[in-house]
Amino acid sequence: MPDPVFNATTQHLALERDIGGYEAAAASHDALASLYVRFGELLRVQPEEIAIIENATRAWDMAFYALPLSEGDRIITHAAEYASSYLSFLQLAKRRRVCIDIAPSDDSGQIDVDALPALLTPKTRVINLVHVPTQGGLVNPAEEVGRFAREHGLTYVLDACQSVGQLDVDVSKIGCHVLSGTGRKFLRGPRGTGFLYVSSEILDDLDPPFIDMRAATWTGENTYEVASGSRRFENWESYVAGRVGLVAALDYAMEIGLPNIENRISHLAGCLRAKLSDIDGVTVRDLGERKCGIVTFESTLEQPSQLARRLRSEQVNISVTEQSSARLDLGPRNIAALARASVHYFNTESEIDRVCSLIRREAA
Repeated sequence: MPDPVFNATTQHLALERDIGGYEAAAASHDALASLYVRFGELLRVQPEEIAIIENATRAWDMAFYALPLSEGDRIITHAAEYASSYLSFLQLAKRRRVCIDIAPSDDSGQIDVDALPALLTPKTRVINLVHVPTQGGLVNPAEEVGRFAREHGLTYVLDACQSVGQLDVDVSKIGCHVLSGTGRKFLRGPRGTGFLYVSSEILDDLDPPFIDMRAATWTGENTYEVASGSRRFENWESYVAGRVGLVAALDYAMEIGLPNIENRISHLAGCLRAKLSDIDGVTVRDLGERKCGIVTFESTLEQPSQLARRLRSEQVNISVTEQSSARLDLGPRNIAALARASVHYFNTESEIDRVCSLIRREAA
């Protein structure tokens, strides 16, 4: 988290302590209002198409469960699918008897766009794609999928949790109807913040799965009106200090420039993959023609969890992805778990050398 983000968040918390939560929110009105404008600029969409949600998963849930799906309708997804989203598909299959179609991968491991027409039926309604999966460095061809969805009249939902902040994401080029993401991770904002884009094209066809007095107005004893724009998906109660910090995170990222961030991350990740591949017993497992700042690998000498603990003792943080959270991807590849290292623009080549040296030490 950059200092300006930390300072903005903690200063608002201090203001809440000093004058009260409602009063602090009122004092930060301009910053909070600018959040929609800044996300609009970041994603190249209209501010009224943005909602601020408490996390990426809940943002995705609010849009997905609002889709007008009924018995027999079909959803296309892909092996990169996030576990929480696939659980939602399974729940909707049980509740509404919708059907799930898994698109095949091409030889690189990304979604095979050429194979999508064979999955189409008269009941196909939605295609859901993870732009960058949590379990690897793959970048799915979001723009190509967008052209397919538009051509065939499908609602296109894009999970951009791992891509916004490390890639220059342009919704106008991608053509998705829904996009969800998080304030933390690559945007470097506070935890407990997320965002949702819903295109004005489909907004009036979506009924939020639940509403409150932020999402709607009680107009009469038995009547109500939902809020205009995507704010109908928001909750009245929210982490206001986190939102204030998220404004600072957006300002920070956009001052550096997303194309600059993307280029720097791509360079560092390429260096890391190359150096890991030179270590005996280490295999890089990232898929896709295009790759990003998430780097996954395994070692013949250490289990990922053991490696993560050892590196943590050296003040190096990596994470572990297990098959239980990525069954459609890791299961067919017979991978039980992967070590996952993520680089960002603030990392250095010398840090990459140190990490690889520590991994090589055990391999030797």
